[in-house]
Amino acid sequence: MTTTETEEVVLELERVRRSVDVGFATTRGDLALLLQRVDQTDKALDEHEARIEALERARWPLPSLAAATSCLALAVTVWQTTGH
Repeated sequence: MTTTETEEVVLELERVRRSVDVGFATTRGDLALLLQRVDQTDKALDEHEARIEALERARWPLPSLAAATSCLALAVTVWQTTGH
C-alpha cells in the first residue's frame, strides 16, 4: 500500500467510527426515551389499579344490601299474606 492509500483507509475508518458513534448515541437516546415512557406507563397503571381497588372496596355493600332488601320484602309479603 502506498501512503495515499493508507491515508484514505485511515480516513474511511475514521468516518465509519464516527458513524458508529453517532448510531450508538442515537440508540442510547431512543432507549432512554423508551425507559421514560415505560416508567410513565407503570405509574399510570399503578394509579389505575389503586382507583379500581378503591371502587371495588366502595362497591362491596351493594350485593349485601340487595340481599337484605329482598329478605325484608319476603318477610313483609309473608306477614301480609298471613293477614296482619
